[in-house]
Amino acid sequence: MRAYARTASLASLALAAVAVLTGAQPEATARPATASATPSAAAPARADTFRSARTYPTVAAPVRLRIRALRVDSTLQRLGRQDDGTVAVPERADVAGWYEDGPRPGQPGPAVILGHVDSRTGPGVFVDLRELKRGTEIRVDRADGSTVTFRVRKVAQTAKIRFPTDLVYAPSLDPTLRLVTCGGSFDRTRGSYRDNVIVYADQA
Repeated sequence: MRAYARTASLASLALAAVAVLTGAQPEATARPATASATPSAAAPARADTFRSARTYPTVAAPVRLRIRALRVDSTLQRLGRQDDGTVAVPERADVAGWYEDGPRPGQPGPAVILGHVDSRTGPGVFVDLRELKRGTEIRVDRADGSTVTFRVRKVAQTAKIRFPTDLVYAPSLDPTLRLVTCGGSFDRTRGSYRDNVIVYADQA
C-alpha cells in the first residue's frame, strides 16, 4: 500500500513568464521609386513599413485532460500567478490545472498543466505521472468541443532547486505540452517534495 505524505505542494516550482510569439511582415504595397537618390524627409524609413503580427492560431481554452494509460480524466482549473510571482497550484488534489498565462494546447509553444501527486487524504491526479512511457497518448479537450492529441516524448525527474525553467516555459514554434507534479523524497521540514516530475509531450 502506498504511504502518502501528510502534505504536498507544487508552490516551489521555478517559473518564467511565457513570451508571446510575434513576427514581422512587410506592408503589402511597396513605395514607388523616386527620381532622386536622396530619400524625401517625409518618406518613412524602411523599418517603418513593417508591422508586428501574431504567428499563432487562435484555439479554444482547454477544459479537460485525459490520459487513458493512467486512468486520468480531469477537468482543468485555470491557474494564474500567486502574489510572489509563482504559478498557482490546483485547489483540489484530484483536479489538474492549466497555466492560463501561457499558450493554449495546440498553439505554438508549451502549454503547461500542473497537478498534485498526493494529499493528506490520498493520491492526487498525477500520482502515477512518472510511469508514463514514450509514445503514450495524452488528450486535451477544449471549450469548443475540439480535442488536441499529444504523445509523450520523455519523462524527467529533477530537483526543484534545478528546475529547468527554459525547457518547460520557453517559447517554441511547435505546439507542445508539459505536465508537472511533485516527486522524489518528502521534505518534512518544508512540507513539500524535493523534486519535480515533468512530462514533455509533442502534438501528434
